[in-house]
Amino acid sequence: MAHAKNHDYHILHPSIWPLLGALFGFAMLFGAVLWMHAVTPYLFWIGLVGVLYTMFGWWSEVVHESHIGDHTPVVQIGLRYGFILFIMSEVMFFAAWFWSVFKHLIYSMHEYEGSEYVIPAIYPVDPFSLPLINTVVLLLSGCTVTWAHHALVHGNVRKDLIAGLALTVVLGIAFTGLQAYEYMHLLHEGWKFGEDIFYSNFFMATGFHGFHVIIGTIFLFVCLIRAIRGDFTPKQHVGFEAAAWYWHFVDVVWLFLFFVVYIWGTAHLG
Repeated sequence: MAHAKNHDYHILHPSIWPLLGALFGFAMLFGAVLWMHAVTPYLFWIGLVGVLYTMFGWWSEVVHESHIGDHTPVVQIGLRYGFILFIMSEVMFFAAWFWSVFKHLIYSMHEYEGSEYVIPAIYPVDPFSLPLINTVVLLLSGCTVTWAHHALVHGNVRKDLIAGLALTVVLGIAFTGLQAYEYMHLLHEGWKFGEDIFYSNFFMATGFHGFHVIIGTIFLFVCLIRAIRGDFTPKQHVGFEAAAWYWHFVDVVWLFLFFVVYIWGTAHLG
């Protein structure tokens, strides 16, 4: 039940979640360092489970706050601005990988003059085979999530909202499966995780994007469950809007990866 308010702002009650998130996040990252040095993997997994528990508990409270009327139009604007800033931080994250790719490709054109680095014989990737299929899959998923968004905002058609979200989740899973198949094929053909600048750039850039696709798919799946429960309305759907923005960001990053890494990068070095 929504409670009456005499102002448009959301005054938060004391919460344990920020402290738990910081502690479990530290445990996870410190545990990852211990695991990399062959000490123990257990601290990493304890931290990871704790982080997931914190995410579930904290975001459940945010959903509950929206149901009781805390997410006024003013609060929704703040939530949107916050998520936009998060996406901007993700843009800068991927900008670092694109910079690394550009730097390597420019150097490779000059054959690393004055350097002992030798470009390896790389099995060439046809960008217009599996990478193009994955591009089409991801672009289609962008269309389906836009369909779902339009159905909610302009028609409040719950059936179309659910169908659009379900198709987007399926296409996201398909993209991940195709990328995993591509990785297995490339490793079979002699590609390696690390050991060379090109391999490192390729797997880090495309791999982190794949990780973001998995996160986005989970994000949209949660929205699908909430849509089935009837949580979203044309005026109250910040969670779904954030998921749609995130998914479109993932689409745009992939387009840059497709043109830079696959068409320019692998074709040049192959």
